[in-house]
Amino acid sequence: MSQDSAAGRSSAGHSSSPTDVGDDGARPHPNRGIVMAAVFIATFMTSVEVTIVTTALPTIISELHGLSLQSWIMSAYLLTTAITTPIYGKLADSLGRKRIFQFGVVLFTVGSLLSGLSPSIGMMIGFRALQGIGAGAVMPLTFTIIADYYSFAERARIIAFNNTAWGLSALIGPLLGGFLVDALSWHWVFFVNVPLGAAVLVLVAWGYKEKRQPAHGLRPDWAGIWWLTLCLVCLLLAVQDLDVRPLVSGALFVVAVVAALMLVRVERRSADPLIAPAMFARPTFTVQIVTATILSGVLIGYQTYVPMWLQSLYHRPPTIAGLVVTPSSIMWLTGSFFVGGLISRFVPKRIAVVFIAVLLVGYGALAVAPAGFPVWAFYVFAAVNGTGMGIVISMNTVLTQHLVDPSMVGSATGIFTLGRSLGPTLMAGIYGAVLNVAIRVQLRGQQAVGAGVDFGQVNTVISSSGGAGSSFDRAVVDPILLNSFHALFGVVVVILVVALLINVFDPNKKVIR
Repeated sequence: MSQDSAAGRSSAGHSSSPTDVGDDGARPHPNRGIVMAAVFIATFMTSVEVTIVTTALPTIISELHGLSLQSWIMSAYLLTTAITTPIYGKLADSLGRKRIFQFGVVLFTVGSLLSGLSPSIGMMIGFRALQGIGAGAVMPLTFTIIADYYSFAERARIIAFNNTAWGLSALIGPLLGGFLVDALSWHWVFFVNVPLGAAVLVLVAWGYKEKRQPAHGLRPDWAGIWWLTLCLVCLLLAVQDLDVRPLVSGALFVVAVVAALMLVRVERRSADPLIAPAMFARPTFTVQIVTATILSGVLIGYQTYVPMWLQSLYHRPPTIAGLVVTPSSIMWLTGSFFVGGLISRFVPKRIAVVFIAVLLVGYGALAVAPAGFPVWAFYVFAAVNGTGMGIVISMNTVLTQHLVDPSMVGSATGIFTLGRSLGPTLMAGIYGAVLNVAIRVQLRGQQAVGAGVDFGQVNTVISSSGGAGSSFDRAVVDPILLNSFHALFGVVVVILVVALLINVFDPNKKVIR
């Protein structure tokens, strides 16, 4: 038996969960359905927050006169979520799941209410940060609670079911956001979370019966928290203006790397570390974290830039262009239901290698797609993309929890969720920088031969459904955009190659049970 398999077997039947449902056929907790309803609503609440607010951003910026600070409406939320996620994971292992989960839901709900009441852009950013502090507890603990309530054999199926909340948020969020803004006001895109948060609190208080955990004598790892915060803040700030202020971004990256090295150093010496180095003793665990982080970063590139491709080069209106991500969401949900059967029969690295290789072929096609690339091919690839992502990332979720000591499940889930958040946040900044640099380089070449097109005109094409009817030469602009999309998806291909190699060299060669 492999080391990973042995650890997994121990994790599946640990005694510290509130409703241990091991492979021995123990009866499920009578309130499990109530708790899972709370988990589902909480997952939907935190995931729809991103899609619904994005729809209302133009109106919010206009009414609060916050154009210069618009990026911070999302960045403040993402930043505080990323920073607090591993901290809450550690607290959940030490103090118990229930009160940390409830605390997060309260903060998220209060933050939502105050965001909706914000009279200025500055207060909006502050209350969005408060929302993020709450989401930092809610997002990882939904997975941790599932791990506590279900055995390893059941877990993949339950996670697949819970993933439908993410799918619903992707489908409903933009439509709901548009409806609320049009029928009521932008304030309601935040107010809608208040009854959802209240429902979660009632269900958790009623149904969640957590066994008392032995007192650990929690000693906050202040040095670890400080270095982690510094690392994440510098890292996230660095990608904000990567193409505008590269020297500042470079300096911030250097500080982030130094902070990361210091974090590793202090965690190795800490008696009760925030991020226990012991979790990373098994290479397969580390592979799951890194793979999920990379694939989440790949996914944001697809969700953001394929609709932009259709809008700018195929003249599709934003709503129609946005539908190209729908097959991906649907097949993500469908694919995740097959994870349990796959991981019970195949070595994890083989599952990951096969699906990442398929994704690599698909994104490679986007990186060289000609101007006449058929629209239907984007939808076919969306389905393939969603299937591969749903299977691999769901597998990463299950194995991350299974490959650590039972006392570290919360911390492991927090680290995993941090990776899932960091991947899209960092890659969104990198993709934007690649696209902008590629456009500017080509524009300099065009201007050298006398073409009268500038960056503002290219931006008009991107933001106006293809710029149909524009006075400037589309024969010049379209190739510039196409080549820039090729450069962007070329970057995606490179990071997918990295993910593929990481899994190829995973030392585990046995099915994990």
